[in-house]
Amino acid sequence: MAKQQTFSDKMKKQKVDTRINVQVIKAYRSDKGTVKYIERFVKVEDVNQAEKIDISR
Repeated sequence: MAKQQTFSDKMKKQKVDTRINVQVIKAYRSDKGTVKYIERFVKVEDVNQAEKIDISR
């Protein structure tokens, strides 16, 4: 039997994600008074939205 679907056909069916992956780093003070950091990767539509992202502990 011949192969019905080629690799290029599979690639055409996949959805392309247009969002940008951004690393957000937030600093906070712990109970002991030391500075700790939280870092997360977040997908956003536009780079300007990165300033508005709020990540919590």
